[in-house]
Amino acid sequence: MRTLPSDIVEQVASLACVIAAIPAPTFEEAERARFVAEWLSDRGAEVTVDEVSNVVVRWRGRGHAKSLLLAAHLDTVFPRETPLTFERGDGWIRGPGIGDNALGVAALLTLWEFLAASGLELPGDVILAANVGEEGLGNLRGMRALIDRYGPELGAVIAVEGHNLGRVTHVAVGSIRIRIVVRGPGGHSWGNFGTPSAIHELARIVSALTELEVPRVPKTTYNVGTIAGGVSVNTIAPVAQAVVDLRSIDRRELERLYRAVEAICVRHRCGSIAVDIELLGERPAGETPADSILVQQAVRILRKLGIEPILDASSTDANAAIGAGIPAICIGLTRGRGSHTLEETIELPPLERGLLQLIRLVESFPVS
Repeated sequence: MRTLPSDIVEQVASLACVIAAIPAPTFEEAERARFVAEWLSDRGAEVTVDEVSNVVVRWRGRGHAKSLLLAAHLDTVFPRETPLTFERGDGWIRGPGIGDNALGVAALLTLWEFLAASGLELPGDVILAANVGEEGLGNLRGMRALIDRYGPELGAVIAVEGHNLGRVTHVAVGSIRIRIVVRGPGGHSWGNFGTPSAIHELARIVSALTELEVPRVPKTTYNVGTIAGGVSVNTIAPVAQAVVDLRSIDRRELERLYRAVEAICVRHRCGSIAVDIELLGERPAGETPADSILVQQAVRILRKLGIEPILDASSTDANAAIGAGIPAICIGLTRGRGSHTLEETIELPPLERGLLQLIRLVESFPVS
């Protein structure tokens, strides 16, 4: 097993700050993707940028074993106009998107340098990808494109995130994101009183949704994330809409919940009221079994590094691979807090072990 350079933590942290300072809202990752592609090209890598702006490089193995895909998402949850400033203290960095996921991208770039410097020989190829579309309504479009392109050659996929060192996410929380749109005739609040209001009807739909019973095991949830509609205080609303998030770790429960929401919407279609459902995104549910070789190797590596692993469920880029039947997990590089906030913070001392974890996973693949 190789050791890491003494300045590796500072190298990765500094690079993460540079990456995080480049705006990359979901669907607007091109500027950050260009930086990553140029950084790799300047260091001699043969870089591919695909049709959705994933940046991909390949480390050639010596044999014909299956390939390992390591991916870190480029996009953030923050709008383009968000001030991207960062503060450093003794052992920490604070700023929007620093851990989610500028640190993950920086780690992959540094991994490429490590592979090039060490000349590590592996039985199969390692594909490194800085991918788009992980956050929000990106619908995993970057990872889906990677799976479509490389799927047949892949033996495993590891999604790399900045936060949550010690977690091995092997259960994919599936989701269905929908927009419920209610339309009515509209009118004046006084002169047309009694005419159905789209807002009133949407409120009834949301109220009915909150009465749905969902199982605790397998965990299944729903959430009305945003509501919009109406014209003015004295106008009967002609249109109203709600964006709804449905989740479950079980595909059948997720489908059952969606059908229940669909049935509520159908019941509220009457007279001059129209109710439509628009599918905004869908992430597959599933799991890489806890006793699989990939999960158990990740567990062993963490324990050797003095970290007791936590097996958990989440919605990550690994969902796309799991949904395609490819063993996949998501790992974290350090600890921190405030993900998806302007006060997001990462801790630097644990990062060395997080990077060692990443290297050990590459060195040990494929495992027997």
